[in-house]
Amino acid sequence: MSSARAGTAGSTRVCPHCKTTILDSAAVCPSCKHHLRFEPSSARTLESSSALRVEGTIRHPPDGEPWEYSVVLTIRNDRGEEVARQVVGVGALRGNEQRTFTLDVEMFTPAGVKLPGGGIRH
Repeated sequence: MSSARAGTAGSTRVCPHCKTTILDSAAVCPSCKHHLRFEPSSARTLESSSALRVEGTIRHPPDGEPWEYSVVLTIRNDRGEEVARQVVGVGALRGNEQRTFTLDVEMFTPAGVKLPGGGIRH
């Protein structure tokens, strides 16, 4: 859990459905997609944009021994210090099997605020 007080940027809570740590500002859990609260249209909304998206596919050849994999996510601050590291999935590939891995980083800003890349979201 974050030490930031509720209502501040970056403060977190635990999703009551899937127990993932999420942002306090989230109305929908990004992990399990459950709705967490009702927000009328007049409520302050945050705009989101995908600031980074990387996708890749790995295919095992038709023959040979299985390959094992671990998906590890590491987050570093501007000084290169590791602030988070988590294994998000493990598994194995057998002949002719494939897996596609996608990393998507969403940025949340108040409506009308410029996002990275110079765009304005409304």
